[in-house]
Amino acid sequence: MKTQFSAVNITVRCLFDKMVQVKVEGLAPHKQVQLRSKLVDDRGVIFKASALYKADETGQVDVYRAPSLGGSYTGVEPMGLFWALAPETPHSKLLKKNVLSPTLVEIEALSGETGEVLASETNERQYMTEGMKRIPVQEGRIRGVLFVPPGKGPFPGVVDLYTFGGRLTEPRASLLANKGFVVLALAYTDYQDLPKRPKSWIWSTSKRLGGLALSMSSFLSGISATVCINGCNANTVIPLHYKDIVIPPLPPVMKNIKITESGLVDIRDALPDPSLEKNRASLIPIERASCQFLFAVSEDDHNWNSVFFAKQAAATLRNHGKESFKVVTYPKAGHFLEVPHMPYCSSGFHGAVGSDVVFGGEPKAHSEAQLDLWEKVQEFFKSHLDN
Repeated sequence: MKTQFSAVNITVRCLFDKMVQVKVEGLAPHKQVQLRSKLVDDRGVIFKASALYKADETGQVDVYRAPSLGGSYTGVEPMGLFWALAPETPHSKLLKKNVLSPTLVEIEALSGETGEVLASETNERQYMTEGMKRIPVQEGRIRGVLFVPPGKGPFPGVVDLYTFGGRLTEPRASLLANKGFVVLALAYTDYQDLPKRPKSWIWSTSKRLGGLALSMSSFLSGISATVCINGCNANTVIPLHYKDIVIPPLPPVMKNIKITESGLVDIRDALPDPSLEKNRASLIPIERASCQFLFAVSEDDHNWNSVFFAKQAAATLRNHGKESFKVVTYPKAGHFLEVPHMPYCSSGFHGAVGSDVVFGGEPKAHSEAQLDLWEKVQEFFKSHLDN
């Protein structure tokens, strides 16, 4: 601590998806104090958030109970100092390459009058519970990492197709494995000896989880449950190949692409209705699937109109006599629905577009959606996956 009078008391070590208790003690009663949070991701990008609080009559601020009076957020937000973290480098998404090391979040308390740093503490946000195994996988053309929870099992298996940029992404897979699943985080481009920019690929090349998951569910047997988060029910970008079947990509309508006032590209309406006769060849035949579906969609997704595509996918299943699906929607949430308390990403580079695009959403609503969806995903898998 930087003074002997004040102290920041926080949960020093916990899993990334857990709540953190933040308290500041030893303050002058009823005086204002600014709390700041900071982390540096694996790319070196700095993320920061701040909030102004007022100490109570005992000289304490309990973030679980006290409202923020201003800053990155307002009101009572127990995890505001975490989900409100914003990058200093514009259009950056928090990057965590290897989950063997924790993400470190520094919390500082500063005098509201002088700006003097009164105290600081660091929260270690871990990804793997004690005893979990992290096993690199390199079998044939399969590349990824397998997470096995501690215990004898057997455990239900999940393939995590977090496909932002194609590279291997481990945080969600490892955190889900903590809940009692064996999870394979699968890479499909730009990882080890995998091609950087394939001209075609075996399942889907939408560079988003949804299309890939829907394709596998449609063509492969043995899949019991599929979660599709802000996906499209048609193939996109490049042709999809499976045996002698080729599904062409849904062609974008370039005139529907917009530029925001800040100069970002808005591609929300770039993809046309895949159910139109001229586009039907691009539809993923999910009516062939025998699994349960959970479609999670953000109403303010600007990567594409995911609500429209999810409703269309549900209608396709219903028209084929299947009620094996559920659609959950999140108002004011953007494209990247991550694990709880992950900093909100409002914009970023889109490989298929070749420029920075807007992803939509509002930070608080987006954070609430992430928290809700995380619980729904666990409940869904536990209900439909057999040990």
